Amino acid sequence: MSGFFNEMYRSDGVQVRPHYREFEHWLSKQAPDIVERKRIEADLNFRRVGITFAVYGSDAGTERLIPFDIIPRIIPAAEWSQLHLGLKQRVKALNLFIHDIYHEQNIVKAGVIPAEQVFRNAQYRPEMQGITVPSDIYAQIAGVDIVRAGEGEFYVLEDNLRVPSGVSYMLEDRKMMMRLFPDLFARHKIAPVAHYPDLLLDMLRSVAPQGVDDPTVVVMTPGMYNSAYFEHAFLAQQMGVELVEGQDLFVNDNHVYMRTTRGPQRVDVIYRRIDDDFLDPLVFRPDSSLGVPGLLSVYRAGRVALANAIGTGVADDKSIYPYVPDMIRFYLSESPILNNVPTYQCRKKEDLQYTLDHLAELVVKEVHGAGGYGMLVGPASTRAEIEDFRQRLLAKPEGYIAQPTLALSACPTYVESGIAPRHIDLRPFVLSGKTVTMVPGGLTRVALKEGSLVVNSSQGGGTKDTWVLEK
Repeated sequence: MSGFFNEMYRSDGVQVRPHYREFEHWLSKQAPDIVERKRIEADLNFRRVGITFAVYGSDAGTERLIPFDIIPRIIPAAEWSQLHLGLKQRVKALNLFIHDIYHEQNIVKAGVIPAEQVFRNAQYRPEMQGITVPSDIYAQIAGVDIVRAGEGEFYVLEDNLRVPSGVSYMLEDRKMMMRLFPDLFARHKIAPVAHYPDLLLDMLRSVAPQGVDDPTVVVMTPGMYNSAYFEHAFLAQQMGVELVEGQDLFVNDNHVYMRTTRGPQRVDVIYRRIDDDFLDPLVFRPDSSLGVPGLLSVYRAGRVALANAIGTGVADDKSIYPYVPDMIRFYLSESPILNNVPTYQCRKKEDLQYTLDHLAELVVKEVHGAGGYGMLVGPASTRAEIEDFRQRLLAKPEGYIAQPTLALSACPTYVESGIAPRHIDLRPFVLSGKTVTMVPGGLTRVALKEGSLVVNSSQGGGTKDTWVLEK
């Protein structure tokens, strides 16, 4: 696999990058049979703990183990420092944007973003217009997907602001590495991530309704058949709060209550892992059995906090993504620290024509898509697949964006044939409350198929532990 930035080796494929030297020296001394036993032990432990991913589609109802790779992705302190600054800047601007479009709409009035891109967006919620949320924060938890390409530059691939998942795998990957290879952690100064649940709980408590000094926090899940149910249960357990479903909550006297064996208990903060459409059947989908009737009226009154806020999805929609650098300049008067990937908006005639002419070279994505579904990776597609996608584009151009096929960086990974480079990305988790915080690192996802650029778990991707080295 040539032509890609290798996280461990320099371009000659021989010289080890300085931050990987200690690890590479250790790895070179490991016998293959011992490593294989460790991999098997990791799989058994993950399955025993229940770290699985529910599969939708043709394999619906099945549980899949997310493959775990024991070669970590290592980030030196200086690189993380720059990423940290860029992530804080980006999430701050996104929160200002969401507040603005539901209030003064200055960015639209200034002509920075076309009005139809916001107000005709499927994720825009007119019900949120004029609602005040605690600290004006809408996306309390953001999972920002970062890739490295070219000569090693970082790019933001997408912003996940609705119900971003994956943080439980970040935490469990670290626990597994410490269990399997404790000696490695004696050799390296690795920044900790285990305190993430404490940071999350502190942040959730900080956005409680005004006047509530000792808030009751819950995690709200769609239920055990959701693909990320393990994570919902894991985070509730780690924070020491209740895991609830919609049927466990009810509205009375303009407050939300939880049914308990000791009687109703008022709920002040809901970390919801349910999409907007299903939250309140009186306002959104009337056929939803997952939500709480009357929840929006309590939210409007400021008597319950939701993380993330209703309507945040408008800011992570792929049709809005191209404007994030403009948001940073508009709201913060700063130059973006992290680059966007160049993006063609197929609703524009000239961008559509370019995309149609270069389908075999581009990645084309649905603007509302997620999980690696509904996309075309031109260089990895057959002529028939490309022609099929061409018809979709012509039928609904406004539903798609296109981007160059980035040469994502690769990291050595254990595969059946031995150690080989595989493409990776990184999802850091940014928490926004009264302050913006994050643990060093994030979830590194790896595309296990040779040559594949799709890292999503739903598409067969795996995960790695992410080490940020302390100075």
